[in-house]
Amino acid sequence: MAEKTALIVIDMQNDYLYEKRKKRFSYDTEKLTAAVNELIHSYESSGCDVIYIRHLIQDLPTNRLLFGYSIAGSEGAELYDGLDIVSSLCFDKFFGDALTNKELLQLVKKNGYDELHLCGLDECGCVTSTALGAVKRGLKAAVLRKGTATVMSEAKVRKAHERLEKAGVRSI
Repeated sequence: MAEKTALIVIDMQNDYLYEKRKKRFSYDTEKLTAAVNELIHSYESSGCDVIYIRHLIQDLPTNRLLFGYSIAGSEGAELYDGLDIVSSLCFDKFFGDALTNKELLQLVKKNGYDELHLCGLDECGCVTSTALGAVKRGLKAAVLRKGTATVMSEAKVRKAHERLEKAGVRSI
C-alpha cells in the first residue's frame, strides 16, 4: 500500500444490492459484499481511513419515473445493510465522480492521501469515473478488482480498463 492510503467504498447501496432491487442490477450481492467487507477490515486494521460514498438522485417526480433508484431520502438510497460500517466518513454524490463532492475533496486534500483505493459499484460507472477524477486532480488511484462488480458488457469493461490504464490508474 502507498504511504497514506484511503479506501473509498462506492455506491454499495440497497437499490443495487437488496432483494427489492431492479432486475438490471444483477450483481452477486453475497460475493461482492463479502469481498468489500474483507477489504474494509483489511484497510481499517492497516490504519487506513475507510470512506463510504452514496450516489443520490434528486427526489423529483420525473427522476422517480426515469430512474426509480437512489432517490434521495429513500430506503433504497441507504448503504446496504450487509455492508460493514467502520467509520463515520460518508459522503453523498450526485455525479459519477465521487470527488465532485467538495467536502470529500477537502478531506482528501487535508489528510494528504498518497493514493485512493476504490471498490464498490459499478466498475464501469462510478468507480471508473472516480478513479479518472482522482487522476485529473493530481491524485493516484487504484481499482480493487476483487471488490468491484459490473452489470456492463465485456466490451464496456474492456473499454473502461483501457481508459483507466491509459490514465495511469492501477488495477489491484
